[in-house]
Amino acid sequence: MTVSPAAARPVTVLAPELPPMMTTDGTGREASIIAETLAACGHEARFKVVPFGRHWNDFRDGARVDAVTTVPAGMEMPGARSAPYILYQNGASVLRSSGLTVTSLADLAGKRVITFSGAPDVLPGLRDAIPSFGDFRERADQMVHSNLLFAGRVDAVLADGLIFAEYNRQLQDKAKAGGGLPFDPAQPVQFTAIFPPTPYSMVFRDESLRGDFDRCLAELKGKGRIDAIDRAAVARYSATVGDQYLSHR
Repeated sequence: MTVSPAAARPVTVLAPELPPMMTTDGTGREASIIAETLAACGHEARFKVVPFGRHWNDFRDGARVDAVTTVPAGMEMPGARSAPYILYQNGASVLRSSGLTVTSLADLAGKRVITFSGAPDVLPGLRDAIPSFGDFRERADQMVHSNLLFAGRVDAVLADGLIFAEYNRQLQDKAKAGGGLPFDPAQPVQFTAIFPPTPYSMVFRDESLRGDFDRCLAELKGKGRIDAIDRAAVARYSATVGDQYLSHR
């Protein structure tokens, strides 16, 4: 274990609920990267998981935590920003039965589009493309995205491929358990990575903890551990994302 210049202690981390990146019980792809990185420096991650978007606001408002996760480049946040530790792969998901091929936002002209809250600030070109869509909605609850796509009420979902795939899996489990859904969640979908990967950083209140995190992250990357976590996460959802998730990084 790496000897840390900051005293080893529990590190309370504010994170958004975004399965399979971060679940309510503090597990998932992103949770694993953060927890293993902090552990390599002798620290124990303790996640406080809240709805997406609230994590940033709570941290800015002075929540009694040591760090906040999933901070995009360019977002102002008080504290010490880490090196990027995770890449999300956003793209367009459509029903295969629609026959719609999406290689860029231009292919969605006139279409009904739904995305996550704040996406126009994260996804390149989206804000300029919004006037071309037939309908545009932002929803923080990404389960809504899958519901509306399978119900035929939107034409395309703009979101991370793994998050989209996980909510589809949850809907399929609900249907198998007799959940009485008004649509078939097993309809084949097509995910296309039309955006470059989005890097996210941590922000720490304590600069020495940020230094620990960056150093141990570099060590784990050098050993191939971060790649291994990513590959395992992507493999679980290959039926949805195919070879599109972080294939060009």
